[in-house]
This record gives sequence, C-alpha cells and structure tokens, in this order.
Amino acid sequence: MSNNRVNDDFVDDGPQYLTEEGARALREELDELVNVKRPELATKLKDAIAMGDLSENADYHDAKEQQAFLEGRITYLENVLRNAKIIDEDGGRRDVVRLGSEVTIQEEGEEPETYRLVGPAEANPSEGRISNESPLGRMLLGKKARAKVKVPTPDGGQIVFKILKIG
Repeated sequence: MSNNRVNDDFVDDGPQYLTEEGARALREELDELVNVKRPELATKLKDAIAMGDLSENADYHDAKEQQAFLEGRITYLENVLRNAKIIDEDGGRRDVVRLGSEVTIQEEGEEPETYRLVGPAEANPSEGRISNESPLGRMLLGKKARAKVKVPTPDGGQIVFKILKIG
C-alpha cells in the first residue's frame, strides 16, 4: 500500500477502525519501513556524514529530511495499529449502513456511486473507500436503503443522496 493512500494526520488514542485487509496492508507497510527503508536510509545517512562538512552537504540534509518523514510515518502506523479495531464485515446487520458496509448512493440526476465505509486510516475516495468521519460517512451511518441523506457542502449548501443498496 502506498504512503499516499493513508491519511497522515495526527492519530489520537481512540479506536482506529480498519478492515482486515486495511490492517494487513498497514502492517506490511510498517514492516517494509522498519526492516527495509530504515536500514537503507541509515546507510545513506552514514555515507553522507562520511563526506565531511555537514553544513553544506545536500546529501546529508536530504537524508535527514527523509529520516524525519520515515520516523513520523512509522510512529503514525504503530499508533494506528496499536489502537486498531477490526471491522466485523461478515456479521451484523446488513439492512443499515455501518462500518464495513458497501453502499450505493445516487444524487438526483447523477450516476450511482458505490463506496465502502471505512475508518479514516483507510479512506481513499478515489478508490471507493470513504471515512465514517467524513460528512458523507457520518450522514450514511445507521441509515437504511431507500433513505435520503442531506450532506452539507463547504459553501453552506447541501447535497441530497438516496441510498440505493447496502451490501
């Protein structure tokens, strides 16, 4: 899983809802960062230091920036995984929208769209995964098929969606 797909915002100590697939992808990414990228970066940093004068050493400054990003990402992933609550996708009600639900919605006059409701750490709307904490996700939670939901827009308006199907 690419770093770009996961929300890198601060993660508090509350539960981090993940699908089993999402948790596995984050564990794989963490393993890659800790066991491959971190040692590679340590070598790069060591080589840059060996070049001497650090004040004008672009390789050293680049490696330090990369190290800061890498360590921040590792901390983020560890926190998410430590607080992970795996979404039970097989059990529970299927007649209402809940975490893990696949929901097909339609705005009047538009084509239907299908999204999977996930926690913020897995959200990626372009891949059909929306956060339960997003405006649309919050409005969908607990609703039944055929219900209409009004989602506020940044300009103070609203968009109305009809829930066509819950899977």
